[in-house]
Amino acid sequence: QVQLVESGGDLVQAGGSLRLACVASGRTFSSSVMGWFRQAPGKEREFVAAINWSAGNTRYADSVKGRFTISGGAARNTVYLQMNSLKPEDTAVYYCAHQRSSFLYTSRYQYVDWGQGTQVTVSP
Repeated sequence: QVQLVESGGDLVQAGGSLRLACVASGRTFSSSVMGWFRQAPGKEREFVAAINWSAGNTRYADSVKGRFTISGGAARNTVYLQMNSLKPEDTAVYYCAHQRSSFLYTSRYQYVDWGQGTQVTVSP
């Protein structure tokens, strides 16, 4: 079991930046993948970005490419999501998630551990 705690959500104006953090505790694996998902009111939870901790490779949703960057802390228990050029459509609850394979899945059903989420609101 892996416990995940997100932080960093806030209210920001369009064009601004935020950095989200997710701290993992419990039994993580060096080859496992950490992901960020988001869910806006009335919408499905959608993939945002993922990183393989040991390989360092990353994957992004088309909607955030070039604006968001996922990275891992040196201790491999923290993952960050740097969000730049934020848009009102980025408003959502952002969730950190963990899965034990080394493949950068985009489906939420592949992720077994989830945090409680952090609210990001982008005003026009």
